[in-house]
Amino acid sequence: MVDKRPQTEPQRKAIAARFGAAGTYDSAAVMQRLVARRLLDRIVRSLNGRTPGRILEFGCGTGAFTALLKERWPEAELVATDLAPEMLERARARCGDDVSFAIMDAAAPALEGSFDLICGNLALQWIDPPELALSALYRLLAPGGLLAVSTLAADSFEEWRRAHLHEDVPSNIRVYPTRSTFQKGWPGNGGTPILHPPSGQWSFETFVEQTAGGLAFLRGLKRIGATTPVAGGQPLNAGALRKVVRRFDAEGAALTWDIAFGLFRRAPRAGIFVTGTDTGVGKTFISACLTKAWDALYWKPLQTGLADEAGDTPTVTALAGVATDRILPPADTFLAPLSPQAAAEAEGRAVDLSCLVLPMIQPERPLVVEGAGGVDVPVAKDQLLIDQIAEFGLPVVVVARSGLGTLNHTLLTLEALRQRGVGIAGVVLNGPLNPGNRAAIEEHGHTAVLAEVPFFENVSADSVKEAARLMPCWDDVEN
Repeated sequence: MVDKRPQTEPQRKAIAARFGAAGTYDSAAVMQRLVARRLLDRIVRSLNGRTPGRILEFGCGTGAFTALLKERWPEAELVATDLAPEMLERARARCGDDVSFAIMDAAAPALEGSFDLICGNLALQWIDPPELALSALYRLLAPGGLLAVSTLAADSFEEWRRAHLHEDVPSNIRVYPTRSTFQKGWPGNGGTPILHPPSGQWSFETFVEQTAGGLAFLRGLKRIGATTPVAGGQPLNAGALRKVVRRFDAEGAALTWDIAFGLFRRAPRAGIFVTGTDTGVGKTFISACLTKAWDALYWKPLQTGLADEAGDTPTVTALAGVATDRILPPADTFLAPLSPQAAAEAEGRAVDLSCLVLPMIQPERPLVVEGAGGVDVPVAKDQLLIDQIAEFGLPVVVVARSGLGTLNHTLLTLEALRQRGVGIAGVVLNGPLNPGNRAAIEEHGHTAVLAEVPFFENVSADSVKEAARLMPCWDDVEN
């Protein structure tokens, strides 16, 4: 049986030693170079013209991706790291002294300062579990920084596995996560309250390599040092291996590389965006509770319905009992109790999207941003609220009813946010306690229920103060 225990530091160093001994790595790492260029293209598009000032590369190997990064951003401070000293020396010989090199375990990075870009090409699959490295590296990102990786997904080397299966022998190569596992795993918080999940998502691309046969494939693995057996696996005897190679060759000797590309951005400032599964689910009440609990700033970017009420901004000011200098004025206001787009059109105008800029006042202090309605509320022509949420880059707290009907609305909202690569901090259930709905949301929504707020007959500063005690503490969960 394959050992599923978390990988230890000595095991990672043993893997590094095999790579370090691979003196012919460059001549065999053709697919690695192709994937590196694809990863760089994705990074450039994600940065959208921004230039990273400080870059960290993990698992740099012999420096092929390092050279691409240096060529693209020659003025950036580039720190390239690997666990294999021999690899670092080869990378240094390739890239010169303009790059800083350091031995580093990506699962336990010990570096000073923060980075605007952290990236690694086809290195993550050698760390078990991979989220160990992703979480550790993510903590080194500067506000607004980007973490970008490429790694192997489950269908990689499917032809080689199939040849083993046909001969009824174990393949003894790593089992990589499925695409659905990537989507449900990191950066999802898996039921643990984390108010700084990254925005971003996984995308996938399939490459097919035409090998010169099974023996050539095995020699290539040896040349790049990728020969560490799966934990608990036993090498095949010569006879069984020959049968596998013959089967692989008979099937065409092609090899699939199933590549997962992950690009994740840290929020540009401390804060969260509060949205709801519908209008009237208690967003304003919960926003007041969060503002009170975290001693936060509050901002309602778009306010509609002022013909009938004073609006959410003065309501939160009164309920949370905070000083007015912690309440930021709306970017735009409208009279009709409609969606922002419809309310603006009723006044013969349109929402000025240029005014919807995330405030950077006191960036280390939490900012509670309250949306209007649900995530698909129209803001302007060809612009929904979810587009604005994605642009702000803050993780989202979804406010939902606790009772009957909430599961469908809540799970659809969470799925819509994930499809746009929006980080999800968690869900707050508003209403009578419902353990079944809480459990279902955490299981199927792959997120945490941060708090369950009971029904309050009278909404007041006192009820907000009482409910605020149910909210997670910002200092405890921000990292």
